[in-house]
Amino acid sequence: MKATPPSLRDSLTKTMWAASLTPQQMERVERDLTERFVPAGGYACRKGEPVDHWMGVTEGLLKMSSVSPEGKTVTFTGMLAGGWFGEGSLLKTELRKYDVVALRDSRLAFMPRTTFTWLLDNSIPFNRFLLMQLNERLGLFISLVEFDRMLDTDAKVARCLAALFNPYLNPVVSRQLQISQEEIGYLCSTSRQRANQALQVLEKEGLLKVDYGCVTILDMDGLRGFRAGA
Repeated sequence: MKATPPSLRDSLTKTMWAASLTPQQMERVERDLTERFVPAGGYACRKGEPVDHWMGVTEGLLKMSSVSPEGKTVTFTGMLAGGWFGEGSLLKTELRKYDVVALRDSRLAFMPRTTFTWLLDNSIPFNRFLLMQLNERLGLFISLVEFDRMLDTDAKVARCLAALFNPYLNPVVSRQLQISQEEIGYLCSTSRQRANQALQVLEKEGLLKVDYGCVTILDMDGLRGFRAGA
């Protein structure tokens, strides 16, 4: 029997920013949020579209990526339940710079621009959260240059998995992540077979444990620094 999807209120409890709001602010956020289902393989949003909402994952797994005119795909990051994105484009009032695709059946929450701007004007803690989130995302994107130019596939998979546990970008509580090897391959821009090989290497290093359909992180610091400077 399929589990009942979490309510928007339950989903908000997984975020760092919602906990800082006053009851009155939280009431408006809950009133203004809408939710949409995105099937596996479907687009949550597309590159070049106007940005009118701040978006959050309430259930599922998404991939943020961009495709060049020549057809080359660059994957920026994965997003799990509790993660929110699109604040940069909202703040700059620009067209979206990337595609977001659901890797499995997912549900997304949409906060209208007016509500997002109202929180900026009325909540100092919300502003602090956004400042930290933007800084964390900048660090993540800078590390992508290192991924492409300096790291082998084993290290890319290690860093990709570690990024899924950033408390500002993906506030995952458990160290056990429900994710398939195929999904890891999509996030790391490699094949399922090569992702499997990398997971075996990381498991032998004692950094994680692989089970069917899930990965348990045993050493987060080791995963983040795997082969750093090698």
